[in-house]
Amino acid sequence: MKTIYSTLAFLVGIATSGHAQDAATHQSNAGIKGGYSLAAVSFDGDGETGQRHGFHIGVYGESFISESFSIQPELLYSQQGYEIKDANGTFTQKLDYINLPIVLKVYPSKNFFIEAGPQIGLAISHKEEYDGLFSSSQEYDPNNFDWGINFGGGFKTNSGISLGVRYHLGLGDLYDQGKAHNRVWQFSVGFDL
Repeated sequence: MKTIYSTLAFLVGIATSGHAQDAATHQSNAGIKGGYSLAAVSFDGDGETGQRHGFHIGVYGESFISESFSIQPELLYSQQGYEIKDANGTFTQKLDYINLPIVLKVYPSKNFFIEAGPQIGLAISHKEEYDGLFSSSQEYDPNNFDWGINFGGGFKTNSGISLGVRYHLGLGDLYDQGKAHNRVWQFSVGFDL
């Protein structure tokens, strides 16, 4: 919890010490975004699994509440999951989510931003794959609901094109037993409409 408070204090400190910005530069907008994802799962705090490569795509709306602060809700389809490799082969769990992140964005300068905020997600499909010497028909039934916190930053041009990176720290349990949490890196390109 101290980490969350420290991060929020850091964001507020940067915003209040940032340069004054032209109000005409930052206007509320909506757009589309998408990009590349690297997803893994942390089991019982003992490190992370191998990463599943995927993508994310969706829409956003950015509303400025001052010259340096905005709130950006998003609706994203996100491919997540993980891989576990051993001498016998590879187990892959493919999890597809509809996520609703809401981030507070801080602009310490005209085109650079940092962001943080909560996210909830609903798993819309899951699939297990075994590749290797042994195969299995065992299914792992993940919980449908996920939640966590996002942290990130990026660059936004005056024409409304943004490049960003975000880390999702999942806090909801992926399974009913054990402590398994989603961990996702997202590298995005966004376009204001």
